This record gives sequence, C-alpha cells and structure tokens, in this order.
Amino acid sequence: MTIAATNTIFLVDDDHVVRESVQNLLRSVGHIVEGFPSVEDCLERLQMESPAVLVLDVRLPGVSGLEFQRRLRSADDRIPVIFVSGYGDIPITVQAMKDGALDFLTKPFRDQAFLDAVQQALEVSEVYRVEMRGLAQVQGAYESLSQRERQIMGLVIQGKINKQIGASIGISEVTVKVHRAHMMRKMNACNLADLVRMGDRLGLPSPGPFG
Repeated sequence: MTIAATNTIFLVDDDHVVRESVQNLLRSVGHIVEGFPSVEDCLERLQMESPAVLVLDVRLPGVSGLEFQRRLRSADDRIPVIFVSGYGDIPITVQAMKDGALDFLTKPFRDQAFLDAVQQALEVSEVYRVEMRGLAQVQGAYESLSQRERQIMGLVIQGKINKQIGASIGISEVTVKVHRAHMMRKMNACNLADLVRMGDRLGLPSPGPFG
C-alpha cells in the first residue's frame, strides 16, 4: 500500500532522551514526526490537523496516555495508537488493547519491531482516510438529492418496489420511476446493491426483504 507523504507520526513522551532517540529513528527511515512532552502540548497541534499515528507513553505528566486514548475513543476518533512503556504491566497492556491500541511495546524495544508497528499503523490510517473520503462523497451525493428523491431512496433500500412506493407516498408509478432514475444517477449507484451499501454508510434504515 502507498502511504501518503503528508502522514505525520505524533510522539508523546516526557523523557527528552527517549523522545529524541525515537524521533531520530523514525526520521532515519523517512517518516515525518513531531514530538511532545505531554498530551496537553500535543493537543494544541492536533487542533490544526489530524495525525496519521499517535505514539504514546503510558505514564505522562497531566493527562496519561491511557486517559488520552479513552478520550479519543469517546470522541469516535479512529487515530491509530501505539503505546510504549517502561513498565511491562499486563493489566495496563490488556486495557490499552481493549480500548483499541494497535500495539503495546515495552521499553527498551527493538527498533525493527517498533518500525513494523508504525508501518502497520500508517496502513490502518490510510485505509481509514480512504473510507472517510468515500463517505464524504456519498454524503455529498445524498445532500444533492431533493426531498422526494431522499424519500424514494429510503423506500427503495427498504425493499419496496415502484408500485408500493407510489402507493405509500401518493404518486404514480411512472413518477416514481422518474425520481428513482434521477436519484440513482445523482448517487452514482449502478444497481440496488450499490444503493443499499450507500444507505448503510449513511445510517439509513436497514433494508427489508426484496421482492
């Protein structure tokens, strides 16, 4: 997979020596990386742009790495997270992984193991970005629909045929066909299966049995 050159790795570790060492390692293989001594310092940067990957120490001054991860999860932020820690605490590791961390490495970690974890996280981030771009396109197409077309789309993905749709909203079957054709074109849907998948991404009601 090709990773976007603008992807940034955000490193949060209060140990200056470790932070510099890890930054140098990442930069030596061509990664863009920014380091911070605390979550609070990192947050100022995160307000300007979303990172590709977060590398977090578990124990930090102020907000801990685990607490930061929980906040991100509560906000439905899917930034890939890698934890590094000087303590091999199994309960903490288990909790971090349950909360969605991609990896948990104990210091001192092997350089290659760390770089492999970062590469995996970058690939996860890229997949997410592609998904978000696709969702934005679907949302934009949906917003271009008229109210009637949205109404018909909702009924179509619930499995209603044209005759049923017309009867339920009080228009002729011919008119339904016209609106449906316009809706399919605007949504760039090739067939019913495409439209159902789009409806699912938009959070529209699940389809019923077709027939």
